[in-house]
Amino acid sequence: MSELKETLKAQIIEQLNLEDLTPADIQDDMPLFGEGLGLDSIDALEFIVLLEQFYGIKLADPSEGKAVFSSVNSLAEFIEKNKK
Repeated sequence: MSELKETLKAQIIEQLNLEDLTPADIQDDMPLFGEGLGLDSIDALEFIVLLEQFYGIKLADPSEGKAVFSSVNSLAEFIEKNKK
C-alpha cells in the first residue's frame, strides 16, 4: 500500500497544480483539507475525478467524501477496498 500512497501523493500534486510541493511534503496522516494541505471544496471535486479517471471508482455516497478524502491514508484504504 505504500506504493499506492506515493502514487496518490504525486497525483494529488499534479491534479491540483500544487507545484510548490513534493510527495515528501505530504504526510500519510496529514489532513488534506483545513489546517493540513488547506484544500477546499473545488479540490474535493478534483479528487472525485481522480478516483474515476485513475482507479475506476465512483463515490456513490457523497456523504462518504469527508471521511474518504481526510488523508492519504484514508484515500488509499478506500481505493484498496473498492478498486475493481
